[in-house]
Amino acid sequence: MPSASALNAPHVVVDWGTTSFRAVLLAADGTQRDRIETGDGIQFVEKHAFEDRLLALLAPWLAAEGPLDIVLVGMVTSRNGWIEVPYVPCPCSVEDLAKGTITRTLANGSRTILLAGINDPARAPFPDVMRGEETQIVGFGLADDATLVLPGTHSKWARVAGGRISGFRTFVTGEFFALLTQHSFIARAAAGSESAGEDMAAFERGIADGSPEGAEGDAMLSLVFAARTGMLAGKLAPGEIRDYVSGLLIAQEFRQARNCGFFARSEFSKGNRIGIVGNDGLNRRYAIVARHFGLDVVEGSDHAAIDGARQILAAAKGDLT
Repeated sequence: MPSASALNAPHVVVDWGTTSFRAVLLAADGTQRDRIETGDGIQFVEKHAFEDRLLALLAPWLAAEGPLDIVLVGMVTSRNGWIEVPYVPCPCSVEDLAKGTITRTLANGSRTILLAGINDPARAPFPDVMRGEETQIVGFGLADDATLVLPGTHSKWARVAGGRISGFRTFVTGEFFALLTQHSFIARAAAGSESAGEDMAAFERGIADGSPEGAEGDAMLSLVFAARTGMLAGKLAPGEIRDYVSGLLIAQEFRQARNCGFFARSEFSKGNRIGIVGNDGLNRRYAIVARHFGLDVVEGSDHAAIDGARQILAAAKGDLT
């Protein structure tokens, strides 16, 4: 049987999302020994055979190590996943997250430890939710009050205060970008330029056009149309449109995060700091936009999610049942 504490022996941390499966084999001290990354997201698991798929994906490690403690985070703990773990409401501490875990023993004797996501009951019109990103926030650190952004398909903006995750808000910037650039008039305008290299000049132009002060900057749905009018006016080439729209939308995300009332306008004044946490390739773009707004950027560790998961396990103090 596994050790009473997952941190006293080799263990696995798995981020199992809708479209991907990422697993890391860790030594007892947290040193990474191996990793697996596949496209076996939860949406591809048929007949709810999550245990069989998990054991198959981790078979090389289990054969070498024997039964392991396996920590599961992400959408695998959602209503659409394996076992739905109830959300822990904000404000929440590491200890609150530890109390929200659920454990199951697998056929080979391994123990799965499913971590809870969190929700924010204060959001309107309905509570906001996240699953998986909370481990990145914990890994970044809860000791100091901070504003964090976690870039992604559904970007999360979170506040850390008093040693807890005090609240958060989601912006569907990445999904909106995908819809615009794959299924809209913008996709038609940029057709044939998909293989063009990154154009950071066009990206920064989009930032400038997406972040004016006053009423002009409030008209996001009108600003998006600039991707077409810029091409018609001969000011944007087809190969520039995707990066232009990326800059425009991320700038709008920052602007809306500042103006929606969740974050004080003073927090976006020159010289204030913002943490950027994540590893999906968007951090650099978000850092450029943050500096455009006069913010100093604090980069989170690439291992923030793993560090956070281990902190939650440590807070459980071996009382996982």
